[in-house]
Amino acid sequence: MRYQPINSDLFIHNRKNFMAKMKPNSLAVFNSNDIYPIGADSTIPFQQDRNIYYLSGVDQEESILVLFPDAPHEKHREILFLTETNDHIAVWEGEKLTEEKALEISGVKTVYWLKDFQKIFYELMAQAETVYINTNEHYRANVETETREARFNKWLKDSYPAHSVAKSNPILQQLRAVKHPLELEAMQRACDITEKGFRRVLGFVKPGVWEYEIEAEFMHEFLRNRSRGFAYTPIVASGKNANVLHYIENKMQCKEGELILLDVGAEYANYASDMSRTIPVSGRFSKRQKEVYNKINQIKKDATKMLVPGTDWAEYHKEVGKMATSAFLDLNLLDKADVQNENPDWPAYKKYFMHGTSHNLGLDTHDYGLLHQPIVANQVFTVEPGVYIPEEGFGIRLEDDVVVQEKGEPINLMKNIPIEADEIEDLMNK
Repeated sequence: MRYQPINSDLFIHNRKNFMAKMKPNSLAVFNSNDIYPIGADSTIPFQQDRNIYYLSGVDQEESILVLFPDAPHEKHREILFLTETNDHIAVWEGEKLTEEKALEISGVKTVYWLKDFQKIFYELMAQAETVYINTNEHYRANVETETREARFNKWLKDSYPAHSVAKSNPILQQLRAVKHPLELEAMQRACDITEKGFRRVLGFVKPGVWEYEIEAEFMHEFLRNRSRGFAYTPIVASGKNANVLHYIENKMQCKEGELILLDVGAEYANYASDMSRTIPVSGRFSKRQKEVYNKINQIKKDATKMLVPGTDWAEYHKEVGKMATSAFLDLNLLDKADVQNENPDWPAYKKYFMHGTSHNLGLDTHDYGLLHQPIVANQVFTVEPGVYIPEEGFGIRLEDDVVVQEKGEPINLMKNIPIEADEIEDLMNK
């Protein structure tokens, strides 16, 4: 991979924490993702399963991690199974991980070749009572394609029906929600790359450019700074397109007087950043656009201050809803009757701000994290209030990524990315 490898201390730390939560005499198995076919001999570029990466740092297909903290033989308490490289693979694809390189990346001392997996795994399972399987239980997951992990889990339960089965996911939801300093470094790097892309775009945008050209400017800057590219499908939505929350066609020409809603973020070392900014095509906001913009920016600032240890997730969103209601009354988007007669399950402000304010961020853009538990230090959240006004032909969303602190306000990983309306105008009119 083109990124600088993360120190193996992170993955050693993560495995230690995971194994501390396992049942006695149990083992856990994690598989790499498939390389998915498109057609003929074409494939989608490989992306690693986030859990095996979180626990090992291995960013290679057809890899398996086995954790067995109570294994009778010490060398079998952490094992990596990897594809054995050869001269043919080296010529056509480049060398795969060697045992030495795998140790350097992961800190796992025992490495076997994948061809020996079933024989060694049989020995391990004879010594274990419970096996942890890796499943995707994210609250927004929508998995229609059978994954390599799912195929493995079927084989495992068919081949070893007498073993108890446990889930890795609840443990990972807890652990991945709270970030290690080395993870925060990678996320800061992703945010810094996003900043470079945004500053490039501020100097590029003018009436007549196309949304896809703006997307290309971001990609240029991301790639030249060791990112694989976008952490998620980018949104470059000019004018009325901003009122489609997940507009990803990025195909229209940007016209004078319009706003462009940008929701983009670079990834770095598989870690995501997630930024939203809204900028004027002509380099100047209209009076009305700036009035609305500043209200949304103030909501973002006030909401950020609420992300402190002990905050309840549901109550946080209710409070942000109250902020939005007050702002939309000031902007004459709502009147008092709208609020008095609102449906408590879908408050009046939802007409113009229908999505959530924050989500966990990390290896996934919508990262693991248990939302029914109070917020704790070192969780990373987005803060992204917005307003979408079809009748006025524009939408505004502003979003930063912040780290919850033990005391005081969160640290903003995007504090250097311009956001104030006047600063945006100044930079666009240099």
